[in-house]
This record gives sequence, structure tokens and C-alpha cells, in this order.
Amino acid sequence: MRKLRRWANAVWDVLPRPLDPVRSIKLKLGLLVIGSVTVAMAFFWWQIGWIPPRTTFTALLGALLASQLIAHGMTKPLRDMTSAAIGMAAGDYRKRVRATSKDEVGQLATAFNQMAADLGAADQQRRDLIANVSHELRTPITALRAVLENVVDGVTQPDSATMHTALAQTERLGLLVTELLDLSRIDAGALTLDKEHCALAPMLAQAVAETEVMTAVAGRGVRFTMAVDPPAAVVLADQGRLHQVLVNLLDNAARHGPPGGRVWISASAGPESVVLEVRDEGPGIPPAERDRVFERFTRGERAGGGGTGLGLAIARWVVDLHGGTISATGPETGGCRIRVTLPNLAD
Repeated sequence: MRKLRRWANAVWDVLPRPLDPVRSIKLKLGLLVIGSVTVAMAFFWWQIGWIPPRTTFTALLGALLASQLIAHGMTKPLRDMTSAAIGMAAGDYRKRVRATSKDEVGQLATAFNQMAADLGAADQQRRDLIANVSHELRTPITALRAVLENVVDGVTQPDSATMHTALAQTERLGLLVTELLDLSRIDAGALTLDKEHCALAPMLAQAVAETEVMTAVAGRGVRFTMAVDPPAAVVLADQGRLHQVLVNLLDNAARHGPPGGRVWISASAGPESVVLEVRDEGPGIPPAERDRVFERFTRGERAGGGGTGLGLAIARWVVDLHGGTISATGPETGGCRIRVTLPNLAD
């Protein structure tokens, strides 16, 4: 049956299309009806004999009017799609096509509406991305320019404190560029994992040491507490990417906690999963915001920490690639917990 269907489709593809020059589907349907009625009348005349001309003309006119009336409703979605497509080419994705029929035209209209909605959402995301990136770049560039202008004008001296301020803004710019590059790789599907067996304790210690340096440069003075259970726990993961997730979580916790506060990071390996948890002493995240903080450029109610709004989004993508989950838990106030659960494939 499939071979017969393919053969029939191949035959239809090579058959001539005499009505292709006609630019109106309604006119094509009218010509089709007139041709069909004419053939029927000719066969009737050949078999029976003479047919009254008035009867023949009336039949052809009635068939033509009926075809045009029916064709109007059939072709209306196509005209609407043409108008909406012209609007989409000009950047207007709001138009939709009324899709009530159950035939191929109705299915096309439904697919067209879905495509228009997807394109509109993608265009809005592009606009938001440009606006957010511009805002995120402007803040450190403005601060860095102010520091350098003060040094050049002699208002401030290029002492250690001034250079630390400039270095912090430069590091923020570098972090944003790195995260944008990672985001582009994720969207392109080019972010792959190189998994290996990694000891959790050294990995956590390295992430803590790196974050301590960043917090010291920023003058936050945050203290870190680390715990691994069991101490020799191992996880099968991409060490570089998992290290990136840990540093993002630790830096996020340090920024949103009070100056001189504490951040706890723990890892526990069970028979089926490995759980990584980072906890801070910040204001916490309301339940309504806990899912949104993992979206791009979303920082929820804790937006005052000066982050790029990309770290948690990238962390979620990396965890998803490992087959794990990431979530924000904890009370509404008095601290936040970010929990990462990875499948335990170390054995």
C-alpha cells in the first residue's frame, strides 16, 4: 500500500498543471466546475441527444455561482495568512488566522498560528536579550570609565583601593562575556560534556577557593563552610562544567548574603543520586520567584547583588545536560538554598 501511494504521488507530481497560470483559487474552482458540468452535458448529449440551450446555460451559471460561494469560505484563511505573513515580514506577529475547518486548509491555519506565536516569542526574547545585555554592559563600563577618568584627572590616586574597584568591574565584564558565549553555545547545541570520575571534596574546595578570591576583591568578606559525606565521594560528571556551576552558586550566595556573612556548601552521595547544596544568609527567595530565578536575566527579588542574571540559567542548562535537577528551596526569609541533584553513576 505504501509503495502504491508513493507511486501515485510520483504520478501526480509529473502530471501537467494547466491552471497554474490562474492567480485566483476561486477562479480555478469556477473553471473546474464549468469544465466538469460541460463534460457531463456533452456526455449526456452524446448518449441521449439534444439539450435545450437555456437549461445548459442555467446549469452552468448555477454551478459557477455555487462554486464561488463555497470557495469564498474555503479561501478566506489563505487570504488571511497572506495578509498576516506580510505583516510578519514587517515585524508584526500579532495577527492570527481563524481556523475552524477540519481540512488541510484548517490544519495549515492552525500551524500558521503556532508559527506566528513562536516567532513572536522569539522576537520578544531577542529584544529582551539586546536590552538586558546593553543594560548589563553599561553598568560596569560606566563605573570603570568613572574610575579611570578620576585617575586621569587627578581626582583620585591610582592606589590599591582604586585599582581593586577597576579590577572588580573588569572581572564583571569578563564574566558577562564568558556567560554570553556559553549561552550562545547552549542555543547552538554545541555545549557537550566530557564526563569523568571526579572526587567531590577537591572539586568543592577548588570552587570555594576561587570564590573566596572573588569575594575578597569585592570586599564582601564572606566565610565559607564546606562538608562532604562521605569524604571520598565521587561523581561521574564534566569536571569543568560542574566546577562552573559550583562557582556560580557560591558567588550568587555570597553576593546576596550580608557582608561578613556565611555560605555553606555541602555534598552527599547516596546509592542513587548525588546532592549538592549551597545555602546563604540572605533575604531568601519568595516561592513565586523560585522557578523564575533560573530564567535568563532574571534575578527575582534579590536583584540588588549586581549579578548578570545568567549564572543560574547556565547552571540549569549544565545540570540538565547531566540528567539532574536544580531548584531553589528554603523559607521565604532567612536564607536561600540552591539544591542540585545528579544521578549517581559513579559505580
